[in-house]
Amino acid sequence: MFYTASEEDIKSGKTTDFYFINTKKILEEKNINKNVVVEITASGLPNNYRWGILSGLYEALLLLEGYNIDVIGLEEGSLFYQQEPVLTIEGNYREFCDLETALLGFLCQSSGISTKSARLKKMAGEKPILSFGVRRMHPTIAPMIDRAAYLGGLDGFSCIGAEKIIGKKASGTMPHSLALIIGDSREAFILFDQIIDKSIPRIMLADTFCDEKREALIAAESIKNLAGVRLDTPGSRRGNMSKIIQEVRWELDIRGYKDVKIFLSGGLDEESFKLFKDADAFGVGTSVSNAKTIDFALDIVEVEGKPFTKRGKLSGKKTVLRCPKCMAGKIVYGKTSDKCACGEKMKPAQINLMKKGKILIDFEDASDIRSNVLDLIKKVEF
Repeated sequence: MFYTASEEDIKSGKTTDFYFINTKKILEEKNINKNVVVEITASGLPNNYRWGILSGLYEALLLLEGYNIDVIGLEEGSLFYQQEPVLTIEGNYREFCDLETALLGFLCQSSGISTKSARLKKMAGEKPILSFGVRRMHPTIAPMIDRAAYLGGLDGFSCIGAEKIIGKKASGTMPHSLALIIGDSREAFILFDQIIDKSIPRIMLADTFCDEKREALIAAESIKNLAGVRLDTPGSRRGNMSKIIQEVRWELDIRGYKDVKIFLSGGLDEESFKLFKDADAFGVGTSVSNAKTIDFALDIVEVEGKPFTKRGKLSGKKTVLRCPKCMAGKIVYGKTSDKCACGEKMKPAQINLMKKGKILIDFEDASDIRSNVLDLIKKVEF
C-alpha cells in the first residue's frame, strides 16, 4: 500500500492539520455558528517574483463542492500579485475549517509549478520547452505536476498519466538505457527509427558513449528524417556547455544538417536559458517539478459581517481590480472600479465560482488556459 491519501480522505478532511480538529470540536461542543469571510492570499512570492500564475483552482473547487458556502476568486491560469485574494470563501466557519490544509495544498504547489513554468517560457520565447521532472517527485502527483507546467506555458510533458487531464499526448523519444541495453548508439538510433511510430519526432540522445559532436553526427548519418539531437551531458563531463552546443551546431551545419535541432536537457533553470542561447529547445526537470511553492495563507477577514482579522493582515472583504492593458493590479474595499496609471479603466478580476456549494463555472480546456497564460505573460515584465 502506497503512503497516499484517497480522494475520499481528502474530501472528508482526513488530511487536515490536527489543530483544525480541535477547533471544530470546540465549535461543535459549544454550538458556535459564525458566518465568516476568509481570503487566500500570498504575502510574498518566491525569489521576489513580481507576479504568479494561479493553478489548482479546479481541484480546490471540487474539494469545496457540496459545502454550504459561497466562493469568488480569480480564474484558473490568472496572473496574480502578492496580497491579492485569489480565493474568497463565505460561510459558517465550522463547516469548512478542516478543509484548509488540503485547500492550500491544492493551490500552493500547483501555482508554484505554473509560475516557474511561465517564467521559463517567457524567457525561452518561441523555443519549445518540455516538462521532464515527474521522476523527481511522488508518482501520485505526477499528472498534477505536468498539468500545472503545461498551464504555465510549457509546450509539452513526459508523463503519460497526464494525457487524460490535459487532453494532449505526452512527449519523449529515447533514454540512455536504450543505447546501453543494445550496446551501440548507431544501432539504437536505427532500431528506434524502424520500430517507433513515425508520428514521434526522431530526436536522438547524443551523449551516451562518446563525444557529443560524434554521436550527433552518427545520428544524422543514420536517420534520414532526423529532427534533432538531445544533449543531456552529466555535470561531471559538461565543461563549457555553451561551447559544446556551438561545436555540435557547427559540425552538423557544415555537413548539410542545418535542419537538425539541438535539444538540451539536464539540470536546467532560468540561468541556463541565458547561458545556452544556441540551443533550439529545452527539457526542464527538477527546477519545475520541485518549484518553490506559493506560500498562500487562509485568513479570516470578516466575522458576522464586520471586518475582523489578525495582526499583519488587512481586514474586510476585498475586490481585486486588474488593468486589461498592462495587467497592473489594485486591492480595494467597497469599490468596483478605478483608473490605472496607464489610463485604462481597471475592472474586478474575481468571478463567482460557487454558490451554496454548487460550482458555477465550466472547467476550461487545459490548452485554452495555457493560451490565455501565454497572452498574459506577454504583457508583464519580470
